[in-house]
Amino acid sequence: MEVVTTRLARAVIGLLIGVVFAGWMLLWVIYPTSYYMKWQVMITARVDSTYFGTEGADLLTFVLPVLFMSVLGCIYLHLGKNIKSCQKKSTGAKSRANSLLSLWRRPVLVKGPLGIVSGIELTFFAMFLALLVWALTMYLHSSYAKMNATSAHHQGEKLWEAKLESAGLRLGLVGTICFSFLFFPVTRGSSLLPLVGLTSEASVKYHIWLGHIVMALFTAHGLCYIVYWAAKKQISQMLKWDMIGVSNVAGELALICGLLMWVTSSGRVRRKMFEVFYYTHHLYFLFFFFFIVHVGTSFYGLAIFGLILPGIYLFLVDRCLRFLQSRQRVRLLAARLLPCETLELSFSKSPGLSYSPTSIMFVNVPSISRLQWHPFTVTSNSSLEQDKLSVVIKSEGIWSQKLYQILSSPSPVDHLDVSVEGPYGSPSSTNFFRHDKLVMVSGGSGITPFISIIRELIFQSSTLEQQAVLPQVQLVCIFRNSKQLSMTDLLLPLAGTGCDMSRLRLLIDAYVTREGPNSENNKQKHLQRTLWFKTNPCHAPVSAVLGPNGWLWLSAIISSSFVMFLILLGITTRYYFYPIDHDTNMIFPHISRSLLNMLFICLFIAVASIAAVLWNKKRSAMEAMVIEDGSWFNNGDRELESQPHQSLSQSIRVHYGKRPDIEKILLASCDESSVGVLASGPKGMRQRVAAICSAGLADNLHFESISFSW
Repeated sequence: MEVVTTRLARAVIGLLIGVVFAGWMLLWVIYPTSYYMKWQVMITARVDSTYFGTEGADLLTFVLPVLFMSVLGCIYLHLGKNIKSCQKKSTGAKSRANSLLSLWRRPVLVKGPLGIVSGIELTFFAMFLALLVWALTMYLHSSYAKMNATSAHHQGEKLWEAKLESAGLRLGLVGTICFSFLFFPVTRGSSLLPLVGLTSEASVKYHIWLGHIVMALFTAHGLCYIVYWAAKKQISQMLKWDMIGVSNVAGELALICGLLMWVTSSGRVRRKMFEVFYYTHHLYFLFFFFFIVHVGTSFYGLAIFGLILPGIYLFLVDRCLRFLQSRQRVRLLAARLLPCETLELSFSKSPGLSYSPTSIMFVNVPSISRLQWHPFTVTSNSSLEQDKLSVVIKSEGIWSQKLYQILSSPSPVDHLDVSVEGPYGSPSSTNFFRHDKLVMVSGGSGITPFISIIRELIFQSSTLEQQAVLPQVQLVCIFRNSKQLSMTDLLLPLAGTGCDMSRLRLLIDAYVTREGPNSENNKQKHLQRTLWFKTNPCHAPVSAVLGPNGWLWLSAIISSSFVMFLILLGITTRYYFYPIDHDTNMIFPHISRSLLNMLFICLFIAVASIAAVLWNKKRSAMEAMVIEDGSWFNNGDRELESQPHQSLSQSIRVHYGKRPDIEKILLASCDESSVGVLASGPKGMRQRVAAICSAGLADNLHFESISFSW
């Protein structure tokens, strides 16, 4: 009965979120039209007061709906945790619904600048582009309708100059619309992304798409004004800094910061010079500051502030929580070094911390760099290994090479200071278990997300009822040399779990492409080392920054901080802004008001976040004491159990000197009614698998590209 009530509550909350979202998106559609102007005037007249002024309308129409959806989303996800254990494999109508949804998830675009794009992604991306084109068209139509040669002559300019200046302004406004969505995909702890089955790591590509569009529009905005000033011989306008009018210098500084981030965020720079990309991208703070200064002095300043505030607000909440979590050093237990220059770090974990397969965690090692945070795929399973969390790191970048050198030196360290952020994952990442068979194709280090999936299957094979059927699993992993075969040893935890693998239908095909079965490298015995670190009483287990009820605490932070902001905004407007604007001949500068609003927001987000984190820190400290008394790393037996290893070794088939025929493997799996195809690894390999699944050779192949970090 309790489960039925919970599901009903989730259905009602989900419906309410859908209605609010539809209304919020409708606002964006009518925003560039005259209908919105009339509607906004009516709303402003009703909510305009001595406490909120004209800002009240923007807070009500654009900010409040998003924060309301975010708070409801937190409650929805919290309720979902309570019924997760009761969920069974879907059948009947639900399976047919999943099949229909799978058709939309099939790759439509495989190659090109957008990468692998599904039907759903392409549809929403096309709709978003249509929104931007619609907004620009309506803006230009409304502006050009009032222009003619006579009106331009009265302004002391030619008609084309007036149209160019108007086009530049409207390009900036459309760029602001796009900018309003820019921070949603990179808010790692957001409740909005999991609502649609997304993770922050998988959403990075949407941030990249939006970033390209934003910078293209803002660059065009700036170029239009430069050409306009040059044509009118007013190039000195580029040096204008006005507290009441428009601050052109601030706009130029914001554009320069944006261009630096844009250039250094290209794929080649990220791969070969990650540090350049990483440090340059921290200019987003200066970009946002100068952007606020630039638009805050204009007539549209307060309205634009209301447009971009929802995404910024949720990002600041997430950023504050990440900062608070990163201040704590975590307890590193062991490091397993593989011969292929790959290592697995094992951390102590709070038993209350639960995460889904394919989650990621950001790691910082101060002895290497205090500023660099690198994402890595979590390979452990929170149910199978309740007091341990593991990540796999491949020694390929400068940072990871330094870490591997430290741990693999002849005289290795006996302790290492590490900080973490996360882990982050989607509650729906286990949806692939709905298939009858899973075919997982990995290349090199792309095997890491599949490790967590297999460990989840190991756990379920030991805990589910006898009549429950797990999907058959085939893992196709491609390696360059036989040393990389040691990565298959990571499929099992570092410490034996005693799980029964007899019900797990697992077949592993490992392909070594650049070596034959008789190569010298293959004949060598590749050994791995395990380093055990001394525990530091000041270091804490990895735990959720807001505890096991994190979603409820997050909703409390968002709602309480916004209410406090509204209270202080009302007091400040009533007793400071309003008297200046109405009782004197002066106007309080919009830029100062926007910056004060941001200061208030940051202050109350910090207060609410710190209070929530400190409240939950007591619980984490008590759990840490329990872990010290009875954790697995204090036991005398640190050896792996032989039975799971034996079962796993019997499931591995090694093929030397050739590559897998992926098309043949996939088509041979089509006997099952539903086959989930997961690909992780190099871009070319994922595109090849996606192309096979989207070619229409079989209707029951359902492709998913898995993000991984190492």
